[in-house]
This record gives sequence, C-alpha cells and structure tokens, in this order.
Amino acid sequence: MNIWQTTQDAVQLLFSGDMALWGIVGVSFSVSLLAITLVLVPALVIAFTLAYGKFPGRWLILSLFNTCQSIPTVVIGLLLYMMLSRAGPLGDWQMLFTQKAMILGQMMVCFPILVSMMHAAFQNSDRRAWETALTLGASLPRALLSLMWECRFPLLAAIIAAFSRIITEVGCSMMVGGNILNSTRNIPTAIALESSKGAFAQGVALGMVLLILALGLNFLLSIARGKAHLRTN
Repeated sequence: MNIWQTTQDAVQLLFSGDMALWGIVGVSFSVSLLAITLVLVPALVIAFTLAYGKFPGRWLILSLFNTCQSIPTVVIGLLLYMMLSRAGPLGDWQMLFTQKAMILGQMMVCFPILVSMMHAAFQNSDRRAWETALTLGASLPRALLSLMWECRFPLLAAIIAAFSRIITEVGCSMMVGGNILNSTRNIPTAIALESSKGAFAQGVALGMVLLILALGLNFLLSIARGKAHLRTN
C-alpha cells in the first residue's frame, strides 16, 4: 500500500463530491445529532438534580452513571440487538437494522457521558449564581438558565465529548444498524468495511472528515473560551 497515493486518492474523493462517501457522512451526522439532541435536556436536568439536590441514594445513582460510561459500545449493541430482535421483547417495533435502532443505541452510549460530565460542571459551579437568581425572584427554569450560562464552557465540553464518542463508535452501530449501504452505513462502520476489503482511500477520506470535525469543534470551543477570558479582564 502506497500511503502517499492513498492519501491523494482520499483527498480527491473528498473534493470530487463522491455521492457514496458524502451519503455515509450524512447518515453519521443525522443519526448522531438526533441522538444527542434527544437526550440533552433530560441529561441536563438529571445532572443538575444530582449536583444540587439532596436526597438519599444520589451518590449511588451517580456511581451507576459513571460505571455506564465504561461499558463497551459493542456490549450495548448486543443488549439492544437481543431486545429488538424478533425473539426479543421489543421485536414488534421492527426497528432492528434501521437508523432508529442506531439512534437508540447512540442515545444509550452518550447519555451517561453527558450526565457525568454535566454533573461535574454543575458541582464545580458557583452556587451563588443559583442562589442569587432565586433571591431575585427568578423562576426555577430561569435560574437554571443563569447557572448554565455561568458554567457554559464545561457544559459545552461535555456535549462535544459525548458527540465525539457516538459519531466515532462502531460496535453498537454495526450490531443494530447492520452496515447497510445508503441506509445505516455510517463513517466508522464504512471505515471498518472498506479497510477489510483493502479499499483504503475511502476509509482515509472518512477518517479525514472525523479529524476535521474534531479539530473544528475544539477550535470553536477554544475561541469561545478566549473571548470570554478577554471580556473578564
């Protein structure tokens, strides 16, 4: 394999508007964006409740969320596969090997990450922002928005970390999506398939898309932090 030639072919694929390649990219982004959007608000509420609430068992719940982060995605995919298969309890839903199944799997992957990282953000925030908002007569949702603004950068970092996790995971997507062309084939499963066939150009091109995405998200986060730092000085 000529690495330089493969890289050239990959760049050419990216800029030639290859429909198969950009169709795979579209599936990845649509599935992952919808998955993280659906769990974002519940994760925020649970993370805030665990950080600011006082009730028995909250540290046990937090420990469970932290433990769930370390579960391999292929194990989550296996459990979901057994649930959604025809012999499983959710077989009547007929979701197996569809984008809906991929979305459900990615929701299960990113939800504990969001809760754990957002909990850490709220835990390290200045409680006076929350207390001051309530003292001034703000409603609970408005006070929560004020607190979220105070710790917006750690919250944004949590969202980026969770999104990066699900858009690059391969185990769960392969198990419940089936890697079907023009339907459930996303970037990680396509890279695995093309590499196994020896077609490295498309795999490298898709890898470049993920690399550009990671660099872009972290660059935007750094710019936002820098502007906020300049305003406070």
